[in-house]
Amino acid sequence: MKDNIIGRKEEIVKLEKYLASGKSEFVAIYGRRRVGKTFLVKELFEGKFAFRMTGKENANTKEQLENFHYALSNYTENAEMPKTWTQAFHLLEKYIEHEAEEGPKILFFDELPWFDTRGSKFVSALEHFWNDWAAYRNDIKLIVCGSATTWMLNKVVNSKGGLHNRATHTMLLSPFTLGETEQYFKSQGFLYERQEITESYMAVGGVAYYLSLFERDKSVAQNIESLCFTRGGEMVNEFEIIFKSLFKKADNHIAVVTALEKKGMGMTRQEIIEAAHQTNNGNLTRLLKELEECSFIRSYIPFKKSKKDMLYQLIDQFTLFHFRFMGDSGSYLKGYWQKMQATALYESWCGYAFEIVCLNHLDQIVQALGIDGTINKPCSWFYRPPKTVSEDLEEDLKHGAQIDLLIDRSDKCISICEMKYSNDEYEITKSYDSQLARRMRIFRKVTKTRKSLLPVFITPNGLLDNMYSRKVSREVKGDALFG
Repeated sequence: MKDNIIGRKEEIVKLEKYLASGKSEFVAIYGRRRVGKTFLVKELFEGKFAFRMTGKENANTKEQLENFHYALSNYTENAEMPKTWTQAFHLLEKYIEHEAEEGPKILFFDELPWFDTRGSKFVSALEHFWNDWAAYRNDIKLIVCGSATTWMLNKVVNSKGGLHNRATHTMLLSPFTLGETEQYFKSQGFLYERQEITESYMAVGGVAYYLSLFERDKSVAQNIESLCFTRGGEMVNEFEIIFKSLFKKADNHIAVVTALEKKGMGMTRQEIIEAAHQTNNGNLTRLLKELEECSFIRSYIPFKKSKKDMLYQLIDQFTLFHFRFMGDSGSYLKGYWQKMQATALYESWCGYAFEIVCLNHLDQIVQALGIDGTINKPCSWFYRPPKTVSEDLEEDLKHGAQIDLLIDRSDKCISICEMKYSNDEYEITKSYDSQLARRMRIFRKVTKTRKSLLPVFITPNGLLDNMYSRKVSREVKGDALFG
């Protein structure tokens, strides 16, 4: 039922529009493992399927065809056992033509990549089914899903082979936002406050399945302990599982994210090639696109730079959490997570993880600043002083500077964003105020921008009122990220 679906408003509108379009549609839904693709389709169209089946993992062609036969038998008593996929799709055509009810015929193939076994000729059979039969009708609504991102992108979404330009619509399903995560927890009877929800998001992000593993009689910290730091915990091996299930040659994807984790602001393509031992070719281009499509990384052009300076930044919350804590062999010690929360490592991670939360909620920040009516270019900026510093170099320019988030606006302003995590109101000290002022001076001198520089602080609980906080042009509190 639609009422059971958290968020996904745009996706629901689109799918319902496709259903009522008056022509045959081929809709490919893709996205990372366990993000909620199957749930969306089943809840929205339950009771309306003319045919539905799910591929079997690690099954051979014969087993997949048996799977098809069993699925078709749920809809017709005349289902035969097909010997090939061409025959299977012909049987599906006969059933729809002679027995299916009037109106749109929703055909749902879940985990589509699993059908494409060695020598099966599944893709060519699917292509023929669509081109030679379904596309000539006006009532076939073929919906396919798949978590194996490499396959979905190469064989369907960006296919240059048999299914090239066959999908009438593609839909990328992304993880929940903070607001949608809050909706999910409330729907399940959790009583978490927003600070706790933010903490859960910092660790596991907005992947629906991960959230479903939380138990409402446990705190966020207790759930993380149980899932990630207890022998046999359901997320202990998730890092390896998710990459191998999504990508055909997962070792290269893992090598890239491992390299990116070591440089917070991101790396250029050349830096990735060197750090992750990759080859500069089309395979690397596809690999980076696959990681970005699954929301593991983002690409952006730093301020006043060109496309050749594009940076790739790791922004997946769980991947960052895994690198920071879960590789520790001592993580199975009882009470490990509780003990870690008293360390400098934990404090450092909170700061960085909250920055990533902010980067994943740029739309909400722009809206909170009231600048969603302008053209905005979120990016970062950094300056490194020359290795040999001459005596006549200005004092400010002898120091390096970095801005993790700035929003270059079309209204002749630049929002300089400071993202600071704190359990209470964040206090801007005299020392930090001086650092910020120098950073902004360096930024103006190096970039020679004539735009107004507006300091913005983004914090979970706002700023402590003092003489320095009153100099800030705007503050964005954590509640705004839930918008």
